[in-house]
Amino acid sequence: MSNIQLIIEERAADIGKFLVGRLLPFRQKRMIGPFIYLDHMGPVKLNAREQMDILPHPHIGLSTLTFLFEGSIMHRDTLGNAVEIRPGAVNWMTAGKGIVHSERTPDHLRDSELTMHGLQIWVALPKELEQMKPEFFHIEAHQLPAWEEEGLQWKLVAGEVLGHRSPVPVYSPLYMLEIKSSKRQTINLEGKLFGESGLYILKGGIESEGNRFGPKQILVAKEASLCEFIIEADSTIYIFGGEPFPEERFIDWNFVATDKELIQKAKEKWAAQEFEKIPGDEEEYVPYPSFRKK
Repeated sequence: MSNIQLIIEERAADIGKFLVGRLLPFRQKRMIGPFIYLDHMGPVKLNAREQMDILPHPHIGLSTLTFLFEGSIMHRDTLGNAVEIRPGAVNWMTAGKGIVHSERTPDHLRDSELTMHGLQIWVALPKELEQMKPEFFHIEAHQLPAWEEEGLQWKLVAGEVLGHRSPVPVYSPLYMLEIKSSKRQTINLEGKLFGESGLYILKGGIESEGNRFGPKQILVAKEASLCEFIIEADSTIYIFGGEPFPEERFIDWNFVATDKELIQKAKEKWAAQEFEKIPGDEEEYVPYPSFRKK
């Protein structure tokens, strides 16, 4: 019997100057473990006249995870952090009771051609930590656990699984694994994962019980373990998930919470521009959608 419960394909979503492939949330599956939002950004080529300028915008109740394959993003936030995100590094920002950040093309690359490609992910916080103080951590690529086994390259982007632990400071039991293959072979993860599991195919493909699945799809497992599947040569996949929360999560724009009242207060606070400002990036901001001028 198949262990695949659901197949989710990328849907185009507009985030301003960029079209991204949105994977979560999905009407039939709002979350996979604590993962509540997953966008595949790019690949998109920017010339010297085009820039990535995602203006200051707020978050509550979640941690954001930015993981680039190509390109570079300058992250700034209300904690005073100004960090350039490069491919392979993990940018982990926990909003808690509220944080504002911007994502822009770094100044030293604004006269160059640039390809942007990566994943942008939201991880919901446990209910008891929804209103924690905001935090920010930047983990360089070489700090992530990475190992090779029989033609497979493994990397643990976040969480703890398979006897490895990422330095990314997560707040609930979860995992995000990158697997790259140099040859076609079988992967058996039976009994090695926990909670809910999803498998995202970035490149190449996998086969499960006679069916082939290709890029830009998430396969959601019926059980915690994804059991066995065949990965094709020259493929890159991500397996992510973890323990689901007992409470429902509500999502409105950039806000996530177990209580709609928390979201309403955040909306009103942002509309009144009462969130803290980003040092050095204070003049512009993204209005809450219903407050935008036509």
